[in-house]
Amino acid sequence: MNMVDEYITTKDIAKIFKINVLTVRRWIKSGKLPAIFLGKEYRIKKLDFDSFIQKRRVGKDGGRK
Repeated sequence: MNMVDEYITTKDIAKIFKINVLTVRRWIKSGKLPAIFLGKEYRIKKLDFDSFIQKRRVGKDGGRK
């Protein structure tokens, strides 16, 4: 693990997308969003989150890229 990696919480992601934290946890448990569990909270690498978003990006025709 690189010590300079930035991490965000499920609460941060829920705020960004204006969704419930439980949805973010479902993504983690299903393996769609990589995360680590520290203390009482999941942490997601900023790079993994960016990749997660890019994989779900849709193109001009409405299909996934």
